[in-house]
Amino acid sequence: MNNSNRKFTFEEIFKQNENRIYYQMHKLGIHDPHNEFYTEGLYAMWRAHKKYNPNKGPMATYFNYSIRYHLIDKLRSKTREFDKQDKIIEEHRSNIYNGNTYGLMKLPVVDFSGIKLDDYSFWKRVKSHLTENQWKWVCFYIIHGMSLKEIAEHENVSVEAVKSWGKQARKKLRKVEEHIISENNPPPTK
Repeated sequence: MNNSNRKFTFEEIFKQNENRIYYQMHKLGIHDPHNEFYTEGLYAMWRAHKKYNPNKGPMATYFNYSIRYHLIDKLRSKTREFDKQDKIIEEHRSNIYNGNTYGLMKLPVVDFSGIKLDDYSFWKRVKSHLTENQWKWVCFYIIHGMSLKEIAEHENVSVEAVKSWGKQARKKLRKVEEHIISENNPPPTK
């Protein structure tokens, strides 16, 4: 009986070529704690075994090619999936932590009751305590009522940068407000 015409089962071929899956995963730098990529490599090997045509070249080369490019496709798919999840999470965060809000609880910037938006001397004093970017946040967000996204587009920066300006400006404005209140209400004398 001639062994060269013998058909091998997939199980026999798998046992001989299983390391090809691990090799390609290692070469692509894939960390696979849940054997998801290993399963994909196994599937690629099975498909290659079914489609293999001996007239087109060695089986080992076809296995390497099939496994490698199937794993690359899976990596691309996973990357797109993670990017979509990151985008959704970032949009959610942006909606929750928008400007002066933290979660569902609103935090006051500073109590501006009784202060006119066109009070030039007041805003000049406020501006003297802030950096240029913090002042941009106060000017655009508080005085002109622009959204964080509009400010970011206007200044050609990220929404996160504008949020940071606002956070720092609010801290400084609270300190300025506390300082003004303590100046106006000196401690009682005995």
